[in-house]
Amino acid sequence: MTLVDLFSGCGGFSLGAQEAGFRVAAAFDIDPVLTFAFPSNFPHTRLVIGDISKIHGDTVLAAAGGRVDGIFGGPPCQGFSMIGRRLPDDPRSLLVGHFFRIVREVQPAFFVMENVRGLGSSDSRAILGSALKLIEDRYAILGPELLDAADFGAATRRQRLFLIGIHKDCGEPIELNDIARLKRPVATVRAAIADLENAAYVGEEAGFDVWRIARSGRPSEYARMLRGPGGKFTGHRTTEHSGKVIRRFRTVPPGGTDVVGRHQRLDWVGQCPTLRAGTGADRGSYQSVRPLHPEEPRVITVREAARLQGFPDAYRFHPTIWHSFRMIGNSVSPIIARAIFLAIAERLDGRAPSTEKKGLASYGPSYTATSLVANVSRQGQKHIAGG
Repeated sequence: MTLVDLFSGCGGFSLGAQEAGFRVAAAFDIDPVLTFAFPSNFPHTRLVIGDISKIHGDTVLAAAGGRVDGIFGGPPCQGFSMIGRRLPDDPRSLLVGHFFRIVREVQPAFFVMENVRGLGSSDSRAILGSALKLIEDRYAILGPELLDAADFGAATRRQRLFLIGIHKDCGEPIELNDIARLKRPVATVRAAIADLENAAYVGEEAGFDVWRIARSGRPSEYARMLRGPGGKFTGHRTTEHSGKVIRRFRTVPPGGTDVVGRHQRLDWVGQCPTLRAGTGADRGSYQSVRPLHPEEPRVITVREAARLQGFPDAYRFHPTIWHSFRMIGNSVSPIIARAIFLAIAERLDGRAPSTEKKGLASYGPSYTATSLVANVSRQGQKHIAGG
């Protein structure tokens, strides 16, 4: 089945879909930095850099080769994040509406949308509710549901909100139990990164630092699942800290928090807290706080973060540490994504509505991108005013 990834970022969501047996034909995102490595990780997926608020369903269909069976993506979450500023006029919040506008215009067999739990809060539900009205008469919708990547076998606690819709002509509605039965025991930090200890530096390749696992040993099942060919991987260069910072980091116990930088020390037998992205240059270039290695007086490396999130060692991010962490922090864990797509695959019966290029399915009021923005904005303003 042919899928399209909206707001693709570095491709964690796409990787989960691919591992579940789907073909991701096209991906869309506005950020050329966060998608830097997408073409090399997904050489058979067409990447389109552009503003999704200005993209029409016909464009999505054309990029995918004329047929789209599924649309998935995680619209920007900054306007809804419980730890952010939650500005009511953040224009990125309107992209939730554009996600569902494109679903309405294309009418794939299913859709999956991911976001932070704040999208389900009382001051954000007006935006979500207005967007869902565009498609609720054609789709059986599950959610919003909060799911944690750790419950599906990831080594990080990452609770996110998901909405899943199955077209009423294409299969039985999906239920929470269909996904919940794919839960797995949580993985520990030790299972995820312990085998990276004493990795040997190999050299530079296309701007990336390359490493090799020095002693193959007997890796955990989790590590074995993610190991690359020949034990090679990239992105393990450590961050340089001053002597004062190193001395301070040495005093932080497992599970404790650095009193100055608020870095949390990982515990070998626990899970990593949610890795966050930080902001781009347009928002001040703020680096999100990174956790400390369980034993060493330093923050974790890019590869350690990738392992904790569920990315395989063959996956590349960005030559710089900062942008790599932005990519990982913005991503959906491939582990939970795979489980969701496997559950969807079992619900579909192979029938899909006609979404060939010769004619888009359409129904209901004729919404343009501009009118949708205005509608969602009015709804949000009414809610903020107590209407």
